[in-house]
Amino acid sequence: MLNQAISSMAITFIITALLSASSLAAVKDAQTLIDFAPHVHEGSKESRSILFQVAEKKHNKKAYQTSRAGDTAGTSNDVNDPLEPINRVTFQFNEIVHAIILRPLAELYQLILPDEGRIAVRNFLKNLRSPVILANDLLQGETDRAWTTTQRMAINTTLGLGGLLDVADKWGLKSHSEDLGQTLAVWGIQDGFYLVLPIFGPSNPRDAVGKFVTSYIDPVSYWLDNTHRDDWSMARTVVGAIDDFAGVMNDLQKLKETSVDYYAALRSISRQKRNTEIRNGELGDAPIFDLKYDFDADLTFQ
Repeated sequence: MLNQAISSMAITFIITALLSASSLAAVKDAQTLIDFAPHVHEGSKESRSILFQVAEKKHNKKAYQTSRAGDTAGTSNDVNDPLEPINRVTFQFNEIVHAIILRPLAELYQLILPDEGRIAVRNFLKNLRSPVILANDLLQGETDRAWTTTQRMAINTTLGLGGLLDVADKWGLKSHSEDLGQTLAVWGIQDGFYLVLPIFGPSNPRDAVGKFVTSYIDPVSYWLDNTHRDDWSMARTVVGAIDDFAGVMNDLQKLKETSVDYYAALRSISRQKRNTEIRNGELGDAPIFDLKYDFDADLTFQ
């Protein structure tokens, strides 16, 4: 048990180091290669503009439909928290986990890594999730966004040094997030009641199912599981969680200090953020982090 725990933590720090300190020099050198080709993207964009006019119309239709659905959900299910007593207990448990584990690790992470290193880690992890985003783009019929995801994955994996650099963003190919919970919402499945998951935080039955199933459409997670690289799978999850939490922990603390009921405030913000994600809108600075976890990873210590 102790050996596997130590092994997982060691791999976590190895991944962090490899994605940051040792790669910073390469990242800086590669920046000079980024600016030479925005015109290449512009030419490809013109060649496909007619092809994706239909997709853009479909996107607008979907945005309108999900907007209506989200507005209805926002007015009728603003509370919808029948499990509130249980949820509050889980919420307090998560607060303890944040206080004694996530916050210290996130503070250490910020102390050890410079801004450039944390950006490289974030870019790398985001690139690893590109296949999942692409799959959900296609499942939602979002052809235009699927093409953008495909281009981003190809460009950042090659010219971006495996995803350490977000070259595609500099070329006007902006990132977006999609998951199976959003796909189920587009398919018309209601979110149901509010649910606080241990460790993972604010959710609902629809999104909880989506989290569980996502690992089975994630080729990276599937490969790690089938090659018995559970330590690497866990390390990927831990690094991602620490990076996500580091980005919002100060905002969460401010919200906690200024809210009469921190639980209710976080519940409201998480629902607003989720409805915005489903409508493909701008998320703003909502202080909610989403732990990306490989449910098929073996987390048992033997």
